[in-house]
Amino acid sequence: MMKDLAGKTAFVTGAGSGIGLGIATALAQAGVKVMLCDIEEAALARAVEGLRQTNADVDSVRADVSLKAELQSAADATIARYGEVHIVVNNAGVGGGGGYGAWNDAAWSWTIGVNLMAVVWGVEIFGPLIERHGQGGHIVNTASIAGMISGSGNAYNVTKFGVVALSEGLRVELAPRAIGVSVLCPGFIRTNIIDSARNLPGRFADAVPARSPEATSGQWLEQIRNRVDQGIDPLYVGELVREAIENDWAYVFTDNEFEPFIEARFAGIKRGFDNIRGREPRR
Repeated sequence: MMKDLAGKTAFVTGAGSGIGLGIATALAQAGVKVMLCDIEEAALARAVEGLRQTNADVDSVRADVSLKAELQSAADATIARYGEVHIVVNNAGVGGGGGYGAWNDAAWSWTIGVNLMAVVWGVEIFGPLIERHGQGGHIVNTASIAGMISGSGNAYNVTKFGVVALSEGLRVELAPRAIGVSVLCPGFIRTNIIDSARNLPGRFADAVPARSPEATSGQWLEQIRNRVDQGIDPLYVGELVREAIENDWAYVFTDNEFEPFIEARFAGIKRGFDNIRGREPRR
């Protein structure tokens, strides 16, 4: 456990706004030196300026985390600035990909690149940097409540289930190396995720097809937008993450709204086992 965070160094992706900024702020308030990373330069600059007004020791680096080389450069910049890193928060995420019948390859590639592969690379790149100083550390991977329950077969949900699986496995693997792992599964948080396409790289130009305002999917999107706009304060999420690091929580939930749905999912899994109970498998 990392009970005393003061003086430690953290690297946070998607830190220009939303949950990432909430986490960066909560860590900075605990005396952590924070390198904020984001693809959106203007938001990143505003975030750093705001935090520095509180005398926080923060800096920033721009990166498109769906490109491994840029994430590696961000890690290099972090070490050059602070010398070592103890906490890594793989938080950057996009809300991409439609359900069955609305899939396209660009949306899958963009969503998987940011939401899943960037988390894989974040662990691959920063894990050895945490190990080498021998002081221990912690990795937080942002999934979603959609990593526990899936309402449709879209790319977003698939990536978030992947982040949960990755985190659960890494928690076991990295514990002997004095690295804790937590997976954050937020519900509706007041962020800009519905407008993720504002940062869509040109190579994924076809990821967001044009929709008519009358489309059912458009109505559903507006319902989600309303929930997000009225969602939980990102700073509160940051405070939960800080507590999770200090106490080595495996799972970080932001509220209990979806607990009954998770219980129903587990009950469905249990029924699957009940269906074959008492049968002798053929060898």
